[in-house]
Amino acid sequence: MPQNLPEEPLSAEPHDSDLRGRTSKSERRRSRKAVLVAFKVEPELAQILDQLPNKSDFIRRAIIAQLNMGCPLCAGTGVLPRGLHDHYAQHLREIAQRHCDRCGRTEPLPASAADIPAQDRPRLEQFFFGGPFYCHNCYDTAPVCRECGWHIAPEQARQHHHDHR
Repeated sequence: MPQNLPEEPLSAEPHDSDLRGRTSKSERRRSRKAVLVAFKVEPELAQILDQLPNKSDFIRRAIIAQLNMGCPLCAGTGVLPRGLHDHYAQHLREIAQRHCDRCGRTEPLPASAADIPAQDRPRLEQFFFGGPFYCHNCYDTAPVCRECGWHIAPEQARQHHHDHR
């Protein structure tokens, strides 16, 4: 049966055991997922979810699919056969850079969101979510779109505003 959850907002804080530096055996066996997220659903949807063999995996895959973030190599499974892993690993290291969409300067791309320094997070997240990729200088000097909050170079503003329609 679904739980009655409090009306307070969700917290993305680590679990208490993570804060103390101690973990139980079951927590150590789990993957690196460190944040518990809960949300309310209609009773009918809860009944459907309760019938699934792995609700968490189903919900995770549904979110990834909705956000179009499935990995093109593993199709969102998180696992590749060793041969494919070894083949693509070298190529990914070689192409882990991108040219600024405004000035053309080459900048490295992080291997994961965890590798992004705090000061670069807004700039790189803009690119990760489908916006233009700018180097530090171009991002800092590009005006902010009032509709979406992205930094958009003046020469790209007309097309960007057209895309909002």
